[in-house]
Amino acid sequence: MLKHRGFPGRLPGTDYQFVIRRANPRGVTPITRRERFADRRPADKRADAGFLQALWDYFRDEPFERGNLDAGRLSWLFGREVVAVEDPFDPASYDSLLRIDADAARAAFPELDFD
Repeated sequence: MLKHRGFPGRLPGTDYQFVIRRANPRGVTPITRRERFADRRPADKRADAGFLQALWDYFRDEPFERGNLDAGRLSWLFGREVVAVEDPFDPASYDSLLRIDADAARAAFPELDFD
């Protein structure tokens, strides 16, 4: 499992985790698309925005390996702002390649800095 050195471990001042410390010995947690409903808590929305900003700051629009990025946090963005690069995509692999769809990210999170 690739560890993204220098990537923030969590949203500052919260317990919203962005990375995992070690590979899961019982198997990889798959990435699944989670629906974001309008009634989500503001803290959850801030976590999504903070994670997407961290992804953009670290990777820009280049493909990146899932590695030690948290599957749960990726799942809130997957299929919209974060998309699979490979076809077929293996959602249960630490080696899966992803990338940010910059247009979708700008539309969903206009308050973030994507420059």
